[in-house]
Amino acid sequence: MKIKNICCIGAGYVGGPTMAVIAQKCPEINVTVVDINEKRIAAWNDKDVENIPIYEPGLSEIVKKARDRNLFFSTDVDAAIDKADMIFISVNTPTKTYGIGKGMAADLKFIELCARQIARVSKNDKIVVEKSTLPVRTAEALKNILDNTGNGVNYQILSNPEFLAEGTAVDDLMTPDRVLIGGDIDTTEGKEAVEALVDIYAHWVPRERLLTTNVWSSELSKLTANAFLAQRVSSINAMSELCEKTGADVNEVSKAVGMDSRIGPKFLKSSVGFGGSCFQKDILNLVYISKSFGLNEVADYWEQVILMNDHQKRRFAAKIVQTLFNTVSGKKIALLGWAFKKDTNDTRESAAIYVADYLLNEQAEIVVYDPKVKTEQIYADLDYLNSRPSEENRSRVKVVNTPYEATKDSHAVAVLTEWDEFKDLDWQKVYDEMLKPAFLFDGRRLLERETKETIGFEFYAIGS
Repeated sequence: MKIKNICCIGAGYVGGPTMAVIAQKCPEINVTVVDINEKRIAAWNDKDVENIPIYEPGLSEIVKKARDRNLFFSTDVDAAIDKADMIFISVNTPTKTYGIGKGMAADLKFIELCARQIARVSKNDKIVVEKSTLPVRTAEALKNILDNTGNGVNYQILSNPEFLAEGTAVDDLMTPDRVLIGGDIDTTEGKEAVEALVDIYAHWVPRERLLTTNVWSSELSKLTANAFLAQRVSSINAMSELCEKTGADVNEVSKAVGMDSRIGPKFLKSSVGFGGSCFQKDILNLVYISKSFGLNEVADYWEQVILMNDHQKRRFAAKIVQTLFNTVSGKKIALLGWAFKKDTNDTRESAAIYVADYLLNEQAEIVVYDPKVKTEQIYADLDYLNSRPSEENRSRVKVVNTPYEATKDSHAVAVLTEWDEFKDLDWQKVYDEMLKPAFLFDGRRLLERETKETIGFEFYAIGS
């Protein structure tokens, strides 16, 4: 089965980059990314390709070459669905904020709306690909909706979870560790659908890295991968607190542990806590699924990964308050970094949001600098927590355009995102323009203690 037209519903962090790379690698396939958010689509179509809504190293160059050749961004969802042979669903699946499963289960209303729209519009057979991170057995619900429309169209449902790390998404798409494709591999039609997607990725991914499984294994593999990675971060962060009490250094411990070939060095870097759209959401999803099957011990095990992460953020913020003589009321605290990690403008579940919120509750005055995150996003993140009126967030949090503007006349500076530029700041200038004693809190183990203490900083780094 040869695919000529692809439609991707959802122009976010998954849909946009994935489809850009497919369009670049498969010039014979027309790829249309659709979204009902007109502002977002307008940004993807901006003449200045540097203004596309997602910042990822290398992405703007790919979009520039493929856009209007065989890569299109549109708000006409129905037209793209009608034309497509294969439809990727890349819409948001946030954690539920209401009803049964509140705070844990995935909210699948956008997935269901997609399925109903596909069913309403389609006139010929389609392959529907789950790209969003979904709970196990979501494909079953999709199939139920699509197969009961009575219009005679046949659908094959595939699961093709993304394993992208933000900040390296383009590299991850170009040279993936593996591409996982789950389908109905027990039927001829199912096998053909799987092979159609395999053929697309085979344009640039070696065949041995294309794994095919049944749908359920594919869906669960995604949740499991993220849970294992988050577990490693929480594990090293748990040790960071012990290191601070015992005089050990978490970087030395991490290096020693990571040199064990059975463990390996990745995801053993201690920090103020993990963020991003996936880790917390996927683990909560895993907890909810486990509880729904009565597997309470399994649920408790994974829930502890989240509890440890929340503790790390609170602990870091509390350390700032304690160090500043147990009060930050009216004091200016500079936060360097708001994105959840470097090389992305994504702020979802960023540690900076929760550290800022804690300090605001202690009546601090916050000044934020981040090289890629827009001012309105920072205020939106704080408003989302509902901790105080939005006017108060705007009056007590100032967003500035340079790091030196943020640190000038501050009582303390906290590094919350590991942007490379923070390593190379003129730290002597920063020190000279701060109130004394000048406190520097490194939440990312980015800075060198000795040089900062020589300048005169009172220096605190997680895990030492």
